[in-house]
Amino acid sequence: MKIVQLFKGGACLLNADLTARFEKLKNHTPHVLGSKTLSTYAVLLPLIKMDNEIQILFEIRAHHLRRQPGEICFPGGRIEKGVENSETAAIREASEELQIEKESINIIGPLDFLVQPYETIIYPYVGWIEKELSAISPNKSEVDKLFTVPLSYLLEAEPKVYTVQFKVQPEENFPYHLIPDGKNYNWRRRSMDEYFYFYEDKVIWGLTARILHEFIEYLK
Repeated sequence: MKIVQLFKGGACLLNADLTARFEKLKNHTPHVLGSKTLSTYAVLLPLIKMDNEIQILFEIRAHHLRRQPGEICFPGGRIEKGVENSETAAIREASEELQIEKESINIIGPLDFLVQPYETIIYPYVGWIEKELSAISPNKSEVDKLFTVPLSYLLEAEPKVYTVQFKVQPEENFPYHLIPDGKNYNWRRRSMDEYFYFYEDKVIWGLTARILHEFIEYLK
């Protein structure tokens, strides 16, 4: 049904300009609300063949980095908006951090993207690294060292799961008088599960463990 027909006989008649705007809405492709202003990142979950089996490659972040020094992660970084898509960004970031050719990275497919409570969207991909681990010398400005975990081990391992609670804390000048019950408003509590995987002396947790968990559950 045309937009104009919806309003015929009603109290509101659309002028030509508003009609055109409503027609534009009909053809709108939905996105995550607010996504245009969110920071977007791409991550690669890298698979590599080693000792005749599939292994997952992990990085340990350089200890001099300002954010999350020494933590375990996958290659990844910010998507250059208007320049590249999420898949291209995942390949570029992995190529830069592992210091390997982009042609050595073969994307298998995407995992579900993740909207973080910190105004970010993460786009994870799974991909093959077509190189021997011994031939990879990571960028020391970002990566301290690499290690691998057999996929067979992770398919059998059950992560420990702990819950993080988020507390709502409005700023001091919040207009309580504009909302029902004022300062006694019953804010909805939010929680998030944190996964912990253990391998030898390594602890994999946080965003890396969430992406890993989704991948393992998908394979199961």
